[in-house]
Amino acid sequence: MTRTQATVIGSSAILMWSLLALFTIASAPVPPLLLNAICFGIGGLIGLVWTARKGFGVLRGVSWKVYAFGTIGLFGYHFLYFTAFRLSPSAETGLIAYLWPLFIVLLSGFLPGERLRAGHIAGAMIAFSGAALIVLGSAGEAEGSILGMSLAFLCALTWAGYSVLSRRLGTIPTETVTVYCLATAALSVVSHLLLETTIWPDSALGWGAVLALGIGPVGAAFFTWDIGMKRGDIQLLGVASYAAPLLSTLALVAAGIAKPTWTIALAAVLITLGAALAAMAGAKKD
Repeated sequence: MTRTQATVIGSSAILMWSLLALFTIASAPVPPLLLNAICFGIGGLIGLVWTARKGFGVLRGVSWKVYAFGTIGLFGYHFLYFTAFRLSPSAETGLIAYLWPLFIVLLSGFLPGERLRAGHIAGAMIAFSGAALIVLGSAGEAEGSILGMSLAFLCALTWAGYSVLSRRLGTIPTETVTVYCLATAALSVVSHLLLETTIWPDSALGWGAVLALGIGPVGAAFFTWDIGMKRGDIQLLGVASYAAPLLSTLALVAAGIAKPTWTIALAAVLITLGAALAAMAGAKKD
């Protein structure tokens, strides 16, 4: 698999994550940790089918430390994210949580064989400003708490650290993500039983949204993202990740949940420009 092919595969995760908000809204009133448990359970089942193609022997030689790392990355990010928004349901919290693509770009400079160029940093900052327009443009009346926004910052660091360190595990098969998903589902079940009241989807649409989440944004996306982080252009993927909030907003507009605005158009220009700068910087490196 070439670097370009891996980058394209990794980009598919960004497209799937752009549907996260739409499917999450449709899955109401299921509480977040129960939703997490169901979706990662579905993702784990998909992984089992995929792993069966190569044989489960590929998982035997993997250290328990690798499985712990992956589980902490997936469960830790989502637990911090959901908790942050419970404590601080504000646009500022969302913006802080969306620092992770910028952190990926910056941290990637410390990886062997990677070189962080000025174009990568400039592209990340421009794209971040576009994402800021999207997030802050949807601000409501909720006020953010210091604790909630601090957890959002830790959430961004957790996902960036997980993504970048996955590069160091390039020899570990992507099939290990199956174990990450199943372990995350198990931890989510325990957390749900301790912290939430069980509420199941109340319609066929709700069940369909939960199934779609498990198949895509909270399922297959983690497998394709793993391939992109291990073998693709990590800086370009980091900057391109800022397309997720834009595409997510466009999906909500198409569904009639949000209204089209000039802010969305300007954000599209900024995010596209940022991704283009990062792509040019990556082309110079290659």
